[in-house]
Amino acid sequence: MEAVILILALLFCAFVALGVYATVKVTKAAKRGVDRTLDQARRTVEDTTLRAKSFGQAGAAGELARLRLSLRTSMRATQEALQAGVGQDASLKESLDLFHRLSAHGLELDADLKSLEREPDRAWVAGQLPELTARTERITSSADALRRAARDRALRFAEDDLSTLSAQIDVEAGALRHWTDPEPVPDTTAAGTEERGRPAGTTGRAADTGESASGPSAITAPDPRLTAYPWEKTARPETTT
Repeated sequence: MEAVILILALLFCAFVALGVYATVKVTKAAKRGVDRTLDQARRTVEDTTLRAKSFGQAGAAGELARLRLSLRTSMRATQEALQAGVGQDASLKESLDLFHRLSAHGLELDADLKSLEREPDRAWVAGQLPELTARTERITSSADALRRAARDRALRFAEDDLSTLSAQIDVEAGALRHWTDPEPVPDTTAAGTEERGRPAGTTGRAADTGESASGPSAITAPDPRLTAYPWEKTARPETTT
């Protein structure tokens, strides 16, 4: 009895632990989903705000917004392209590692640009713009180079695979069109005429050597039932009652 109670207690504890584990997993997954949704919404709001500032404000404020928007757009597009391609092309893993290093510089630059948006000395900010513009162009140029190289590589692989597939299809199509003509049916007309011209009961050798067989000769036509053609079915023997 004590053993049964112990087993039931262990089962109860196992079910409780499993329930807690499942609850924690579901909670974490839901939290990650919420965080992703919030991050996406925040990025959308920030991009919209930067786009509005780049077009609606003049001077240093508008230039800072333009630089931030250019940086964020280039980095995000490159990250999406590399992450999408690394699952099919393992060689992009090194490119993705390089992009992660580049992202550290991009985050630092974005933070600098964002802090300058709150700088009250606009003249000093305007003096910093040439150096900030050069940094932005270096980072975005590197990101664009990685993204375009990854896309060119994917297009080249797709073209090579399509060329190989087309060649295989051409070979298969040629094999499907190749067939063997049926063998010609031997002409038995001359042989039948020669047999009909010989006396009954003589063989071909006897006719050639001039020997004659005993008994009267007669000219008879070949029995049509004994003439076989490739397209005919085997004749069934006749039955009598």
